[in-house]
Amino acid sequence: MNQFEVIIVGGSYAGLSAAMSLGRSLRKTLIIDSGKPCNRQTPHSHNFLTQDGSTPKEISNIAKKQVLKYNSITYHEGLVIDATPVKEGFEITTSNGGIFIAKKLVFATGVKDKLPNIKGFDQCWGISVVHCPYCHGYEIRAKNTAIIANGDKAIHLASLVHNLTQQITIITPDTTLFNKEQLEKLNNNNINIIEKEITEIIHKEGHLTHIKFNDGSKKAFEAAYAAVPFEQNTELPQKLGCKLTETGHIEVDFMQKTTQKNIFACGDSTTMMRSVANAVYGGNITGAVINKEFVEESF
Repeated sequence: MNQFEVIIVGGSYAGLSAAMSLGRSLRKTLIIDSGKPCNRQTPHSHNFLTQDGSTPKEISNIAKKQVLKYNSITYHEGLVIDATPVKEGFEITTSNGGIFIAKKLVFATGVKDKLPNIKGFDQCWGISVVHCPYCHGYEIRAKNTAIIANGDKAIHLASLVHNLTQQITIITPDTTLFNKEQLEKLNNNNINIIEKEITEIIHKEGHLTHIKFNDGSKKAFEAAYAAVPFEQNTELPQKLGCKLTETGHIEVDFMQKTTQKNIFACGDSTTMMRSVANAVYGGNITGAVINKEFVEESF
């Protein structure tokens, strides 16, 4: 009962999409998920056809219901804490005592944002302090907007946001992180810079009202973009020998194969293009490629 053809670690959009491809090919597949997606605080998901404006939970609930109608798919709620190569493939252990074995393994585990130690930041994250203009930009268009980033990342965000609002201020602790050409470009596009450290994001139930600085001053804003670092949600792919890219993502090829045989990865853990649509796309490819490998091994 604990042996499968495929185990998918992570049951959000990428994992569920991979499972649907496998379920429709009658592959005995187990999804293991801890129920804590990175976008659980985000009020609405956007830029995904047929579901624009739905909550992340609504989309995942529909996906899970549709995936689990395939009899070859099993869902187990739990946190994967270990993965070990065995003769049959891989042995997976969960925090609630589950032990499962599969020939092939998929990591759809996502990433964890490393939020700065700024009061109020985490309460606003995904609501009024956001990371992506494509996911959130339309909803906060024409608002007085801060960009909390430095150097190249700040320039990149400013260029994308400039099409959505003309009220942009970059907040950085050090303007020397910008070169002369970048500063001229910001000036030409009427983008201001505040060279101060942030001490607090003042908000009302996650909705930004002011940003407070280390000199005690504060300035009113309605929204902010922030470039924050991330880390993988699990080190298990690395334990199994999967390489990471220079940016810290799991290295995969165009078929979502990692650098280790029979191990695949998809979703936010593999790409900087973090969106529901991209996660579903990557999962769909993953499931199809795995089925193709099974076919080639047995036919």
